[in-house]
Amino acid sequence: MTQQPIDGAALLNEVEAFHRRFNVFPREGAYVAVALWDAHAHLIDAFDSTPRIAFLSPEPGSGKSRALEVIETLVPNKMAAVDASPSALFRSVAGIEGERPTIIFDEIDTVFGPKAGDNEQLRGFLNAGHRRGRLMYRCVGDGANQTVQGFPSYCAVAMAGLGGLPDTITTRSVIIRMRRRAWNEKVEPYRLGTHEKQGHALRDRLAAWAEQVREKVEGAWPEMPDGITDRPADVWEPLLAVADAAGGDWPERARAACLELVKSSQADDRASLGIRLLTDLRDHVLIGVDKLPTIAVLDRLNALEDAPWADLDGKPLDNRRLSKMLKEYRTTGDEPIVSRNIRTAGGILKGYYAEDLQDAWTRYCPPPAQNSATSATPLQPSSQPVLA
Repeated sequence: MTQQPIDGAALLNEVEAFHRRFNVFPREGAYVAVALWDAHAHLIDAFDSTPRIAFLSPEPGSGKSRALEVIETLVPNKMAAVDASPSALFRSVAGIEGERPTIIFDEIDTVFGPKAGDNEQLRGFLNAGHRRGRLMYRCVGDGANQTVQGFPSYCAVAMAGLGGLPDTITTRSVIIRMRRRAWNEKVEPYRLGTHEKQGHALRDRLAAWAEQVREKVEGAWPEMPDGITDRPADVWEPLLAVADAAGGDWPERARAACLELVKSSQADDRASLGIRLLTDLRDHVLIGVDKLPTIAVLDRLNALEDAPWADLDGKPLDNRRLSKMLKEYRTTGDEPIVSRNIRTAGGILKGYYAEDLQDAWTRYCPPPAQNSATSATPLQPSSQPVLA
């Protein structure tokens, strides 16, 4: 019996809605990208490359693992790979025809983080597996009876972790920069026993729809948004092809999401030290002022007792490091926190505005102490910044 055509746009709407029940992403484009990535995993053999998707954040508790849990229910042949060895991954991808796994890699920072050292085999696997037809060559056998064998590495990979990724993996990935939920951002509690079945039902419909549009997607050359070329184009080509096959408003939304996420910054993160910096700025530096020149910010930070700023690796905190650390966090408008011009009696100086830090303070800092002389007070507009 011929199966009735499935409305791809309506199905992707349902997938997106399923994610929205349990995930708060920092950008609207992230919901679009994740839904398209889920669908592309069912069509991976129709493409020449597969983008990795990575949920990264500067601090724990930002919803990264939950995003992977939801993805697990929607993709084919999911394989959790938190502690899998490179050789186990090689053999899994080279396994039974038609059962290529979708690898779900949580806590990826334990592999590439600053204390983990280099892991070139896994890095090579993730890099090579981005492109169809790439093999990883390894010696197989014992002693003098070893032979060289090529292992397929092409598979879909979703990752989550603290901090950043090696550049070679970042450039092959759709990066979702996660943030802690603010008090007014609500999600539905995820219950494995109930919601996994709901995700699997969507997964099965995605698989059926994928079979209906496979011929349309194979060999497709979707039109790229202006300015998207080279590696970003490789990353987004499969997702845009899925959107075009789905129709409705998905082609337009997908290209808007492509531009939005490609242009977003991808910075490495420093976790606990970053929260200390944000908290000290709120509770000890930007007190009763709405802006402060960088030189005054540094003076106040480095003068704090029982704070690390006067001795970071043997040197006091300077302008360059302060700028790098704050750029890892975002403003309410989801832009990196950067210094801006401040007009003073002596001229124009670079400095920081409290309004740019408000969103990061809300998401990452503990509540300010009540009835304390050092707690943050409401900021009042001022015509001149405090210089010391």
